[in-house]
Amino acid sequence: MSKLADKDNIDVPTEIRRYVQHVWLEKGLSAATCDAYQRDLIQLFRWLGDSLLKCDEATILNYLAFRQRSGVSSRSSARTLSTLRGFYTYAIEQGLINHNPCAHIQLPKLGRALANVLTEEDVDDLLNAPLVEKRTWEFRDRVMLELMYATGLRVSEIVNLPASAVNVRQGVVRVFGKGSKERIVPLGEDAQDWLQRYLHNIRPELLKGGACNELFPSLRAQRMSRQTFWHGIKRYAQRAGIEKPVSPHSLRHAFATHLLNHGADLRSVQLMLGHETLSTTQIYTHVATQRLKNIHTQHHPRG
Repeated sequence: MSKLADKDNIDVPTEIRRYVQHVWLEKGLSAATCDAYQRDLIQLFRWLGDSLLKCDEATILNYLAFRQRSGVSSRSSARTLSTLRGFYTYAIEQGLINHNPCAHIQLPKLGRALANVLTEEDVDDLLNAPLVEKRTWEFRDRVMLELMYATGLRVSEIVNLPASAVNVRQGVVRVFGKGSKERIVPLGEDAQDWLQRYLHNIRPELLKGGACNELFPSLRAQRMSRQTFWHGIKRYAQRAGIEKPVSPHSLRHAFATHLLNHGADLRSVQLMLGHETLSTTQIYTHVATQRLKNIHTQHHPRG
């Protein structure tokens, strides 16, 4: 688990600490997700200056209104409310309280998050940005970009991906996503080719005789952080002249959207993304449907 409490120089209340341990051990959530839950709960604790177990519905509403006035996005508020609901459900199960103060609070409406999805040309420009012939670590980054676009992996999944998870010969990668759920995703020929060259020539140079379980080690032959890769993508996007916002998740969005644009069915995309429910994947149908409408308007004689 994280050392968030140590970094923030605050003693985490017992009920928060036990809840975070519960979701980590019992639900198998990732350390990053547990960290996010703990941060949300600690922020409310600081705002209250008192135990979370004394909250009522009016207090929660006041807190959410305070966050909104502070410029917090609807998406972030929705995640916070979801965290609080889970915490108070747990508190009821433990006999600490007898009513969930979030039970009747509605989640804020979320806008579409895919307005700036990368085009296929954007992706080509991004993939070609690393100087693969000059710098070993940029060859590694090119392979990571290729793999993310080929498989739709999350940034946490790719930086933690063990070398043993990739079978280049069969052309598949085995991924353990959120909740330690396993999925098998095909690689595609381009990603296979780049991975083959990387494994034979580049990864041994990065390891410098050392050992690292992760497929993509850092320059210190250790696990790469998500932040390091995020900054790398921003740098490559700038080098490629891409003006729209680009992040590791942009490639995951592009993976799903471009598959749908080329005729993939939603269920297959859901399985490859590792979404638990189809409703989560349906956000991508908006982009694909809009593209079809644009094509119809542009090419149909009565469009």
